[in-house]
Amino acid sequence: MIEKLKSNWRLTLLAVILLVSVFVMFSPTMAPQTNVGGDAAATDDRLTNLQYGLDLAGGTRIRAPLIGMTAENVDIGDTSRANAETAVANAFNDTEVTDVYVRRGTINGPTVEVVDPDVSESQFGDALDEAGYSYDSIGEGLTQETRDEAINVIEGKVNQAGLSGASVQQVTDGTGFFILIEVPGQDRSNVIDLIEQRGNVRIDIYHDNNGDGEYTTERAVLTGDDFASISNAQQSDARTGPRVPVSIRQEDGIAEQFQSTVVETGVAQQGGATCRYEENPENTDPCLQLVVDGEVINSFGMNSDLAASFRNGEWAQSPSFVLTTTSFEEAQDIAINLRAGDIPAEYAIDQGTTSFISPTQGENFRTDSLIIGILAILTVSGVVFARYREPQVALPMILTAFSEVLILLGFAAYLQYPLDLSVIASFIAVLGTGVDDLVIIADGVMAEGDVSSNRVFSSRFKKAFWVIGVAAATTIIAMSPLAVLSLGDLRGFAIFTILGVLVGVFVTRPAYGDILRNLLTKR
Repeated sequence: MIEKLKSNWRLTLLAVILLVSVFVMFSPTMAPQTNVGGDAAATDDRLTNLQYGLDLAGGTRIRAPLIGMTAENVDIGDTSRANAETAVANAFNDTEVTDVYVRRGTINGPTVEVVDPDVSESQFGDALDEAGYSYDSIGEGLTQETRDEAINVIEGKVNQAGLSGASVQQVTDGTGFFILIEVPGQDRSNVIDLIEQRGNVRIDIYHDNNGDGEYTTERAVLTGDDFASISNAQQSDARTGPRVPVSIRQEDGIAEQFQSTVVETGVAQQGGATCRYEENPENTDPCLQLVVDGEVINSFGMNSDLAASFRNGEWAQSPSFVLTTTSFEEAQDIAINLRAGDIPAEYAIDQGTTSFISPTQGENFRTDSLIIGILAILTVSGVVFARYREPQVALPMILTAFSEVLILLGFAAYLQYPLDLSVIASFIAVLGTGVDDLVIIADGVMAEGDVSSNRVFSSRFKKAFWVIGVAAATTIIAMSPLAVLSLGDLRGFAIFTILGVLVGVFVTRPAYGDILRNLLTKR
């Protein structure tokens, strides 16, 4: 028995991989988990663990650029990144420091990016001149680092919102770079509401500067990076509105600095502060303001007990408080934005394209894809049987080719790669090329007559396999650029075609050779 397993180890390997693929596809323990609000996972009630892309599930596709300009090869000398960003931002009239990025070590030397949509190219150049930084050129578009950061943040927002099966990637049409977002099962308005704003969250303090009625704002006393933990949004109760409990980082003195600023501006005054900003901004106690993308979402004061902990320094030992909002939807957005971070530049949806596929249409596509797959298998089976007229040769060939598709589905389930029409097309292509290779093996082994000897079989099989190996290498080389480049749906087609070729060369073709050897040889 052991000797038989050793001599047929390729066939054993195929059986094991098939079992693993079936386990990954159907086992509840491998089911995709949807992270809702960063807490417990929820699973979809489905037969398989396969994820469907936009084409097969319905949903929204958005393709749009990021707004911004980049100055290349900027001579900032030894100036720190933070100081350079502040200098350029101060040279504009109303541009925030968070709208300026300085990056070193890029291909085109140090770069400065401005993502304020109201800044023109000439204003950008004037600001660099005023800041004392020479540069080579200014052009539309942002650096790869900024685009990568935007993709990561958008992915975080989508995941935090519990939208399973979504994909975010960079694509290009030769004229520029775009961010492509695909969210199965969601309508256009839900997706746009989630990602149309950058999601920059900060805490400002609005207060009477000198007690003379002249109010001022201490901006960004806390930013998204200063929060250590963000709880889920919570519904309102009788005393407060919807809220998000948060805690502040203690590293680098962040909590202590915030504590000092709150005391100095009078928010933590004796007896607490009553904020009346919305009713009378010119006659109010100091207010903490929750600001999202430059807009004041809510203003709130501080009760006497919390104010006392700020004044005596106890608060910084356990720095936590509650952000209150005017609606539960706002609280959810705040929690998502704080966890995922803010998109480094505005996602210009109005300058891109959006499309929506209804779930009903997606279900029709799934049905049509299944029918086409069955027809492809039946057609291939008919041709193979017509060619050989020997079930012992043709039937293993069909089953082996079909096993490649099953293994690829296992890969897709494990990687949680969303299946779309391009991936389905790659499965059909793999099925066709797989049968071609198996025909080459069968013809190469059987065409020259008697093959009852293991030695003769091995010699003929190696010659046939050499042809298959060269063809596989050619396919991989041809498909590699499509798999690497950001070309949308073509990338999925190329990736799974290459995977299919590799599975065929290393697993299924050798296993079919073992099957033929057992069927045709006698010694």
